[in-house]
Amino acid sequence: YLNENHSLVFNNSKVIPARIFFEEQTEHGTSLIEIFCLEPTADYLPITKAMETSSKVNWKCLVGGAKKWKEPTLTQKINYQGTEIVINATKLKNTEGTFEIEFTWNLEAISFSELLHLIGKIPLPPYIQRETNQNDIDRYQTTYASIEGSVAAPTAGLHFDEIIFNSLQEKGISSQYLTLHVGAGTFMPVKTNDIAEHTMHAEFIEVNKSFIEWLATTNNKIVSVGTTSLRTMESLYWMGCKLIENKNLTDVSLEQWDAYKNYHRQYTKKETLTAIIDWLEKRNESKLITTTQLMITPGYSFKVANGLITNFHQPKSTLLLIIAAIIGPTWKEVYQHALRNGYRFLSYGDGGIYWITQ
Repeated sequence: YLNENHSLVFNNSKVIPARIFFEEQTEHGTSLIEIFCLEPTADYLPITKAMETSSKVNWKCLVGGAKKWKEPTLTQKINYQGTEIVINATKLKNTEGTFEIEFTWNLEAISFSELLHLIGKIPLPPYIQRETNQNDIDRYQTTYASIEGSVAAPTAGLHFDEIIFNSLQEKGISSQYLTLHVGAGTFMPVKTNDIAEHTMHAEFIEVNKSFIEWLATTNNKIVSVGTTSLRTMESLYWMGCKLIENKNLTDVSLEQWDAYKNYHRQYTKKETLTAIIDWLEKRNESKLITTTQLMITPGYSFKVANGLITNFHQPKSTLLLIIAAIIGPTWKEVYQHALRNGYRFLSYGDGGIYWITQ
């Protein structure tokens, strides 16, 4: 389906072992408490900075067994290369179901990233009903993952291994990379009857200026590998629109419905991406780091991507809304075909390519 006139864009975010288990001793015995790291607090952004921090870092977390957590601080001890590491998790505050947790540890020589790899577990999707095992560390990760920060894999990329990349290279099909750190909200179903009432989760993106420059000038057809890459590239267009109409913006983060606002005119892809490049150059920055809350629904007008490679998604998901936005009501026929022919769904399932024909 692809030739040298196509370029593939991948999300190189890497899944972190975000689930940490602590034990708390009570008069009734031992309680197991799970802390699920979602994202660092504002003082430790971007995520790469938080992962490199030593001694102390604050994260927004989900807590399993929160009612059992009585004392402010939980502690566990591990042995690392003959040294005892004491790890503390202190509950600072609770905001709308998420907790701000301060993690401290007594060995400055290791970063929070290294600490997670010592004590954390890979967070598999909730529909995988089994305990995490050693194989998941490798299997639930794309072969090209390099920037730590996701709590879920950009699973369309799981189809691409060394053999596939070699065949792409032989055909002259280029591969490009960006970063969107997948949050736990990717598993949140649409529970409202009206799409407009659903709150889309915000996710962090990191995009090199060199990638934006390439995207602004290439004549190749852009095929996004995964919905995360798609949302990132489409978000760049609307961020550029905001900058064109207000060059003094200091924050280009995209809110859920920004893409559906009436801008003064239709800007070209090159105009909007050039606006971001100029903005970065004025700030002497080589990378765009911000958040996107973009929600793609039927009726959305695609501005950057020409195609999408993705897996088969769950009903009532924002991911399925993207498919409906690309191919309209015929998405039901596609999914009926998949069901009739025994296609595999979800993270370790089969993938398909959808062409955007707007």
